Parts: sequence; C-alpha cells; structure tokens
Amino acid sequence: MSKIDLKYFNNLKSWPFKEAEQIIKRNGGFENFKVPSKGHILLETGYGPSGLPHIGTFGEVVRTTMVRNALMSLIDCPTKLIAFSDDMDGLRKVPDNVPNKKMLNQYIGKPLTSIPDPFEKYESFGHHNNAKLRSFLDEFKFDYNFVSSTDQYKSGFFDDTIIHILQNYEKILEIILPTLRKERKNTYSPFLPISKKTGDVLQIQIDEYRPKSNSIIFTEPHDNKKVEVLVTGGNCKLQWKVDWAMRWIALGVDYEMCGKDLTESVDLASKICKAVGKKSPVNLIYEMFLDEKGEKISKSVGNGISVDEWLRYGSPESLSLFMYQKPKSAKKLFFDVIPKTVDEYISHCNSYERLDDQKKFDSPVWHIHSGKPINFKSDITFNSLTNLVSICNTSDKNIIWGFVNQYDASINPQNNSKFDNLIDYSINYYNDFVLPHKKYLNIDDSNKAVFENIIDLLKNKINENTSSEEIQTLLYEVGKNHEFENLKEFFKLVYQVLLGQEQGPRLGSFIKLYGVEETIKIIDQKLKKLENVD
Repeated sequence: MSKIDLKYFNNLKSWPFKEAEQIIKRNGGFENFKVPSKGHILLETGYGPSGLPHIGTFGEVVRTTMVRNALMSLIDCPTKLIAFSDDMDGLRKVPDNVPNKKMLNQYIGKPLTSIPDPFEKYESFGHHNNAKLRSFLDEFKFDYNFVSSTDQYKSGFFDDTIIHILQNYEKILEIILPTLRKERKNTYSPFLPISKKTGDVLQIQIDEYRPKSNSIIFTEPHDNKKVEVLVTGGNCKLQWKVDWAMRWIALGVDYEMCGKDLTESVDLASKICKAVGKKSPVNLIYEMFLDEKGEKISKSVGNGISVDEWLRYGSPESLSLFMYQKPKSAKKLFFDVIPKTVDEYISHCNSYERLDDQKKFDSPVWHIHSGKPINFKSDITFNSLTNLVSICNTSDKNIIWGFVNQYDASINPQNNSKFDNLIDYSINYYNDFVLPHKKYLNIDDSNKAVFENIIDLLKNKINENTSSEEIQTLLYEVGKNHEFENLKEFFKLVYQVLLGQEQGPRLGSFIKLYGVEETIKIIDQKLKKLENVD
C-alpha cells in the first residue's frame, strides 16, 4: 500500500486513522517508532464458535482490516491480522439455529472441538463453525491467518504464558474476585481443568495452586477424588477474562476491538496484563448491532441479517460501508437499511475523484477499497432502479437494461459489471419487499385533472435535453397549481397511482430514467381505465 504524506495526517478525521495512531503511539510514536520484537504489528479479531458466524463477526474483521490498511499507509512495518477462534471453550447452551439439538444437549460443558458436528460434516461442532467463519472471510478475500484456541493450547504454544499466569495467580485473583458475586467468589479460579473422566471443562474450586511444579490440585466431581494436573499441554483452559489476557501476551497482540458488552472484560484483561508486567493492546469498544425490534443480534438466536441475506440485495462493498459508519454508535441492522446504504456507497464512489487530496483519505470508499476506490460509472441509484423494476413489473434484466441504455448508452454489462449486479439486487429487493405490498390507487374524478396536467407538461414543456432537476421543478408547479397544502401529498398520490406505493424516487430523476414517452403512455392507460368505468 502506498504511503500517505504525513503533512496530511494531522487533519485526518476518519476513525481508522485515529485507531492506527493509537497503535503507533503504543510502539513509540512517529518519531521513535520501533518495530515490535516479533517483527510485525499484530491485529486480532476474536470469535466464539458456540454458534454459527453472523454479520457482526464479519463486521469486526472488516473494521479491523480498515485499521490495518490505515496503519500500513502511515508506517513501514509488517502487519498481520489473525482471526482467533475460542474453540476450546465449553458449550454453555445449545444454539437455536442448529439441527440435532437433542444430541448436542448431551455435550453441555465439553470443549466445542470435542463435540460431534450436528450438521454431520466436520469432525466437531467447533470445526464446523470454524469452517463457516473461514469460508465467508475467504469469500470477501480478507488477508488473515486463522488461529484455533484448541491447537494453541494442545501444541504447547501457550504453555510459557500459562505458567506465568500460574506464578501470578494471587495478583490475578485480587483483580477478578472483587467483581464477582459472593457465591461465585467461593469457587472461582483462573484455571479450568479438563476432566480426564468426562472431558468436561470444569468450573470448580481449585484446592491448591503449585507454581513450582506447574500444576494445580482439584477434586474431581465425578468420583470426589483429589487430582493433580499440569496446567500446560491443554490439560487446563483459562477462565474467559484471564484467557483473553493470556492470549494477548502469548501472541503479542497490538490491537483488538470488541463489542460494548465486553467492556468489563477488556478492562479486567488489561489489568491482568499490567499485573504480570506485560502490555495490553489498543482496544476499540464498538456499539452493538440491533435487529428491527431493537434487540441485540445474536449468533445463537440467529436474529438480524446474515451476510448471505445482505448479499442478495446489496454489494459486498455496501455491507462494508455499513460497518464503516460510526462504529461507536448502535445501529439497527435490518432489511430497510440496505437500499439506503447501497445508494450511499454509489454516491461516495461517484464523488471521490472530485474531493481534494486531503479529503480523499477520509472518504469511506478509501477505507473500503484499501486506498484504491473504484469509479462506479453511473449516477443511477438503487432506489431508481427498484422503482424502474416496479413500474415495469418485470424480473427480466434485458428489459431493465433497455431503459437504462435509453438514459445512458455508454454503459453495458461488459464495461460495468457492478451496475449489472445492481440490477440483480434491485430485482431481488423488488420481488421480496416491494411486490408483496403493492396497492395501486386508481385515478378518479377527484384527481383526474392532476394527471392530465402532468401529461400536458410532459408533452409540451419537456424534451430530451431537459434535466431531471428541471422536470422536478415543473412537477412542483403542477402540485402547487392544484393547491396541495403539502406537496408531499401530491407526490404520494403520483406514487400510489404509478407505482402502487406511498413513497418513491425523485420523480424528475425517475421520469428521465424511465423515459418521457413511457411515462405518458402509462398515465394514458390509467386515464383510459377511468373512461371505461364511466
């Protein structure tokens, strides 16, 4: 990635650059920057594979990638991004959106990579969900390394850091215990031994910590016998907050973002790092995604929108734009946001080249396209296309392309594949969300004169050189002449008659796209229907 002249840096306002600046400060600042001893800066995203990956998981990776790209444009230092799966965690409850729930119920408490796959495709439930995660990250061509918690524990990679945790267990207890309820304090331990009898991740009281022998002693619930076990080699898993701190230390994580619901965990994990003499990463706390009811989306419940569902109606880039916008603000994530976001993406693409050099770096599309935004090559919006599909009442792309080429003969599926995809999205959105709710209003004696005036306007005051804005202004005059107190009611009437819906596009732009003659023809048909009734 090409470097940004630092003369621009002080005026950059977009949040990925602000996050990159914090990482640079963590490693000495611009003037005294020092490449970490591991040879690179490491950015991490975390995933708990107790349920299927959802759109929030994608959001965390795309946002972290944006920070990584901003960082690489500012400094000369290798970077890596890892997608970490906490797949050695014990299954706490059976997700709602999986098959064979009764079978899974038998494995509550066991590590996710030790549980049979309810989909019967992979060696375990954890492996299945990991594969799902990797498949859609690969689909978006993310540059990342996948890391499995199970692999790191069992291979011994975490051993040195786990031993360090054991040697400092008293300091860690002093940090964690004050945050727990009284009954939980009595049994809490940073270490969760894996039962040799049942394979369960045991949430039990530890009878004795033995730092000198790298072991702990506990009472096995299965037979009430005392057991001594090494904390290394995958014999134990660490409690969540301690596990997070251990991972940061062992991997050398420089940056990780997470949802607001993990604010306390970030704070405690950071304190643990400090207590054992290590440095915690830079963190961004982002707000949660909400469904249409205002409830947090959840991978176990399966509410909200999936990545596949978004991609039926909008481009991958539009999804990235949604993730880019205001990460510290809660956002509702449901189907109605897709058309608006698609059109915002198109607008940013079309305006990018007109921005001065300074403002280009703060454009969302600079971050979405890793510093190399595309030219969308059309000013036709998703909203206009959807309404074109609506008035044509067709799913035939060739018909839609015919109208588009009357408006702009310079584009076609070969030279603008992005626009060709946009037509597919608009047809899908129309069929799924618009068509089922269409309810046409017939022209009657009370509004007949309005539509006769519109036809007169289209025939006598508009030609091929008339701009969409000029058409819009002339239509305003029709509404005023018919004494609509609120011109919104005038346009609502036109939408109901022509499109079968109460809202629609700017009529000037739509008529320019659909065509003046075609608009006259369809209004004529509506008027003739009234004459036949009379």
